[in-house]
Formats: sequence, C-alpha cells, structure tokens
Amino acid sequence: MKRIPALLAGSALLCLLAAHAAPARNTIPFDSGWRFLKADAPGAQAAAFDDASWRPVDLPHDWSIEGSFDQNNPTRGSGAWLPSGVGWYRKRFVLAEADSARRVFLEFDGVMANSEVWVNGFSLGKRPYGYVSFRYELTGHVGFGAGHANVVAVRADTSAQPASRWYSGAGIYRHVRLIVAGAVHLDQWATFVTTPKISEGQATVRVETNAVNQSAAPREVVVEASVYAPSGKEVGKGTATLQTVPAGGSTAFTLEIPVRSPALWDLDRPQLYAAMVRLRSGGATLDDEAVPFGIRDAHFDAATGFWLNGRNIKLKGVCLHHDGGAMGAAVPLGVWELRLKALRSLGVNAIRTAHNPVAPEFLELCDRMGFLVMDELFDCWTVAKNPYDYHLYFREWSKIDARDTVRRDRNHPSVILYSAGNEIHDTPNAELAKGILAGLIEVFHANDPTRPVTQALLRPNQSHDYDDGLADMLDVVGQNYRETEILAAHAAKPTRKILGTENHGEAITWRLLRDNPPYAGQFLWSGIDYLGESRSWPANTAGSGLLDRTGAIKPSGYERQSWWSEKPMVYMVRRVAPPPAPVTDPGYEAVARRTARTTYTDWTPAGQSPHEETVEVYSNCEEVELFLNLQSLGAKALTADPSPRVWKVQYAPGLLSAQGRNKGVVVAMHLLRTAAAPARIVLTADRSSTGPDAVVFVRATVVDKDGVRVPGSGTRIAFETSGPGTIVAVDNADNSSQEPFQATGRNTFDGQCLAILRPASGKGTITVKARAEGLETGSTQIEVGGNQ
Repeated sequence: MKRIPALLAGSALLCLLAAHAAPARNTIPFDSGWRFLKADAPGAQAAAFDDASWRPVDLPHDWSIEGSFDQNNPTRGSGAWLPSGVGWYRKRFVLAEADSARRVFLEFDGVMANSEVWVNGFSLGKRPYGYVSFRYELTGHVGFGAGHANVVAVRADTSAQPASRWYSGAGIYRHVRLIVAGAVHLDQWATFVTTPKISEGQATVRVETNAVNQSAAPREVVVEASVYAPSGKEVGKGTATLQTVPAGGSTAFTLEIPVRSPALWDLDRPQLYAAMVRLRSGGATLDDEAVPFGIRDAHFDAATGFWLNGRNIKLKGVCLHHDGGAMGAAVPLGVWELRLKALRSLGVNAIRTAHNPVAPEFLELCDRMGFLVMDELFDCWTVAKNPYDYHLYFREWSKIDARDTVRRDRNHPSVILYSAGNEIHDTPNAELAKGILAGLIEVFHANDPTRPVTQALLRPNQSHDYDDGLADMLDVVGQNYRETEILAAHAAKPTRKILGTENHGEAITWRLLRDNPPYAGQFLWSGIDYLGESRSWPANTAGSGLLDRTGAIKPSGYERQSWWSEKPMVYMVRRVAPPPAPVTDPGYEAVARRTARTTYTDWTPAGQSPHEETVEVYSNCEEVELFLNLQSLGAKALTADPSPRVWKVQYAPGLLSAQGRNKGVVVAMHLLRTAAAPARIVLTADRSSTGPDAVVFVRATVVDKDGVRVPGSGTRIAFETSGPGTIVAVDNADNSSQEPFQATGRNTFDGQCLAILRPASGKGTITVKARAEGLETGSTQIEVGGNQ
C-alpha cells in the first residue's frame, strides 16, 4: 500500500495529504488585507464605496477588546464594560480567469454578531448568532480575471445591549476562507466518518457524504475514500456504488473500509486518522477533501457512568468561555494550547464549551491533545436572560444553527456529547419546553445519531423537570449544581444516565462524584477566569477559574490537582479568611462569594510582625511534613476526606517548606521564602523558539536580590522588543484593573505581569526587555523560525 512519510497526527497529516495530490478544490485563506471602520457607514456595501481612510486589519479581529473599560458602556458588567456597536469590514480580491466555470464560496467561522455579507453590492445573507460558522455562494455575483476586482463587505452589529451575559467580542473574530470547487462537488460538512465496529484486531470505518450537482446536466459519479493512519501510511481504501446525480440535485453515498489493528484515540494517546474522500467521474477527480477522525468507543452507562475504549473513567471537566483574556474573542490557537496544557497538568480531561459553539480549530486542538468535549449551543431559548440576547432569534434560527454546528463538529473524536442549552428559563412551562427540546433533539440525532444529547438543567425540583418528563427526554440527564438532587433522581429511576454539567469546586462536590459510580462526571465553573459576568464596577472579569486570566494556575487549581492528578504534588498557601460557603444556586452574588480572594501564595505577609498564619497544604501524597526555617512543624497523613491539610503557624520570616512523601520517600516539595526589597525584573518566556504563526507569553516577575518574588501590586513595567516580533497585548491577573490590554506597559499584580508577543514571518531573534524605575532591567530572547 502507499505510504505517506510519517508526521505528527492532526493538521500536519492533513497538510501532507493535501500536498500528496493536486486538490480538485482550492481553499484560499481569506484573513489578510481587510479594511475596517468602527462605525456605521451607510452604502459601504457598494463595490465603488471609498474605504481609503479605513484602517487595514487582518483577521481574526475583535475590535471591542481594543476599547477602553467604561462604566457607561452599554454592555455593562456582562460584557466587561467594553464597547459595542457597528463595525464594517471590506476586502478586495481577484479570482483567476481559469476558475470562471467553477463555483465560488465564502466561509466564515464566526462573526459577532447580527452580520450581513455583500459581494459587489449584492446581499448574500444575514446571520444573527455570532458563534456559528456559515458560508455563502458568490457564483454569479463575482467576476474573474485581472480586470475584475471584487469587493466583499461585512457589517457586524453588537449595538443592542445588554445581550450576552459574558464578554462576546465584536467583529470578524474567527477565520475566513474562500473555496473554489467544480459544479459537481461534495456538499459543505456532508462527509461524516464514523467507526461503528471496533475490536482489537479490526475497525470498520464508515464514510458517508453527499454530492451536489450544480450543472445543467446529470452526472454519473463515484465516491472513493482512502484511510491514512497517524503514521501517514495508507491503511485502507474503498469505493461506493456508482450513481447518477441529477442536474440541480444531490445524491448520498456510503462506503465502509476495514482497518486492521486500529490505533485508538484516547486521552493519553490521541491517535488521529484521516480519510481522503474523492468525488470522481470518468477517471477525473471532481472534488476532494481530507477529514481527520479518531477510532474510539465512547458511551455513557446508567449504572457505571462514562466509558472510553473499555475503561470506566470520570469526566474531570471544566467549563470554558471563548475569550482569551487580553486577546479578547480573537484568540490565537497558541493561547488555547498553553491554557489547555496548564489544565491538563491539574488532571482536567474534559471541556464544556459554555455556552456556545467554539471555533473549529479549538476542537481540532482538543482532538490533538486528547480532551473530551461537551459541545454546547444555547444559553437561552425563547425566554430572555438579557433584553437583546438570542431569544430574539431562537424560533427562526435555532434548528438551523444546531444543524450547522453538529454537521461541522461531528467528525471530531474529542466531542462525546451535545448540550441543547444552559439553565434554560423556558423549562417552568413544561409543554413549551418539551416541544422545543423534542425539536432540538431531533435535529441533533438526525445529523449525528452516534452521540447523546444532554442539557444543563437548573433547579429541577422547582421547575419539575423530572416529574414532567423533560429530563427523561435527554439521552444523558445533565444538571447544574445540586449534586445530591441528581443522585437522588438516579436512585429514583436507575435507568437514568447522569452527569454534572456545571459544578462548584468544594471537596464535598468532588466526593459525590468520586464515590458514586453512576455519576459520570462534572464540569467545574470555571476552568479559567473570563471577561464579563461582573455585577459591579470596577470588576470586569469573573474570577471563578482554576487558572487566572493570564493562564497561570491559581490556588484553587492546585487544590484541584491534589484531587484529580495522579502525579505526586504538594502546594502551600496562606489562608487569610475562611473559604466561602457552598451555594445552592448560581448567580452573580454566588459568583462574587465563591471568587473572593482568601488565599495567598507567598510567605511575605503585610506587616510581618509576629502573628499566627493559617497554612493550607494541597497534596495527594500519603504524608506531608511542614517546616519553618528547617524546623519541623509536624506531619499529617492523607485522609479519605480530600480537604487540605492545615497548620497554625507562628509567623517568622525565612523559609517555609512542605515535603510530600510516599512510603517514606520524598516525592514532592514546595518552598516559600520571605521576600526582601524589590531589586530586579526576571523575564520568563513560555518557549525559547517558535514559528511565525504562534504567540509567546513573556512573564515579568519583580524579585528581590535573591530571586524571591515580591508580592503586592503597583510596579509599572514597560516592555520593549527588537527583532521579528511585536507586543500584541499586556495583562496581569487583576480582575478589576482598568488598564488597556493593547499597550506596551502594565502594572504588576502580586509581583507579576504579562506581555504577549506575535512573531513576524521569517527567521531571527526577538529580544524582549522589561524596565521599571529603580529595578534592574530584565531581558530574554526567543528564536523565530526554530523548533517550537
């Protein structure tokens, strides 16, 4: 059989497949060379409109994150007090004369929000929901050849506020591409690859697709498919039955391909295959596409929870909103990669896309990294949570948006179930809610019969979701908070498959999951601090994450690591106030309570006069011993209750250390030292070399003469760069800071702040320096064009 040289699985394999044979379709990146205006511009859809004064931008682009925090912005705290309004984008492009007989499509991964798209003044359509992907056909409205400059215009409108309950961003904040294909081609998102039969010796790969004939005559065609292993080797191929596609019609094709000794997609070995699907007629290839997929068995069981490839595992999940902190909604994939690596180190194995479809490359990243995903669509149905949210469009658009999202996402092995909504306020009206849910479930199952559907139910005992049958319409019953209630619902009806779709981080919540086999998993609120959902000025960020806004691990993350990770660990904090009491119902007040700062990761308390400190130690080790200035303060053993081990310590400056031991051997250690006066800045980059398409996080830390971090905030850091790279954003972990993200300076918070760099094309060395008055300058270098 043919072999393609071995590569890393995923996108690299697909790039190689694309280069292996001349593609019948041409997919052209369409992100560069746009012009942007942050205002309404009547008539800007016309091809002849003068946009010379507009600002040049490349996509993805979120213009809201560029703005200033303002208490008078209509987004209010829901949208992080950042601006909203109308934004226009225009781009000129030329199509090759050779493509004049072909079909041309423009595909958007997401436009926030209420978008309308024109080409050469012709309106292609509107799309209100800013999170969905969509495409329009340009054929018949564009010219070809050097003498025909075409113009695409996009108007995006977020002016009606408040809309989203969290920061949504604004503009064309995801990728765009142009697709040129023949008149007879594979339909958008039509190819569906499944593995209905899996054994150790062989898997059956089923390929389903749909051919569209936009020509004036019927066409006799066949679909061929080749399967490539993660190594790049072709491991199977097949051909569907020859069929005739009528003029102006479409025809479905199905074929099955056996694959011997399949390499399974799993959490620790996310093996990715690819199917190269070709539409052929008379020996010629009319269209083709490469589709990545994974061979894996995932299912829920009412008695034992979730199973993956024959292993019973708990879903240790987190909920994530779509913003990237200082990057806003236009998040480079490298930002997500760093964040997911940090979450993985804590034991997280699953992501809930709260509460909307994510960018397709986020799911591709989860495929490559081995995360499981709950793919969620809606935060509301017909009853509003905010005056201008999706409820205005739900009846007209929800089934279309659900269909398109499922068809786009159904080949991702990371996706294990869909969610039809979050804390839906329609549910007290049982008949209304059941009718809507039945329609959504029908759409999910019709477009992907292989995955179950859940919903994040809230307060079921008040809305009678169990009694009136709504919960039992779901394949998997999901519930936010109230963990004892969902366990009681399972006890009352043991055939129910149950899942925590949103949960707090208290120890009792983890014990309820750990100790009850039917409980398949939980998704903590939240994995990362996110912009918006702030009740009062000046807070602009919800602080419930295991990671802060810059991607650094918070104390709550290390506590979770002590419960979820198998790697030996120990971590100390100073507790300055009792942890907030668990809350039964979520809400702004609950968010404020559970995110109040009560722990500090230093041994430099204010004042430093003799006093008692509460030292809390998170560890999964059998025994932890605490030392102050090398004097033992005693050892504490691990108990079945996963709560932290606590010491009352008379403060003395110096060295506080914790040793974690298993079977008497030290396997983990954590040290805290008292800081002296600030002396210098230390810069730490997340990587020493990078490619031109990545981002680099450079953290600045204020330290004393011995290199100990000096906590506290207020030191103003000025960043500067030389070489092939620029600073695109700065940040710190202060969720109430009103400093702009797009700057070259930032105040420290707890002694630290962050600069995010974007390398330029080519090769070279980026030198980054950080200066502050009275401190020794910090410096670091990153090689561009080297190994990442």
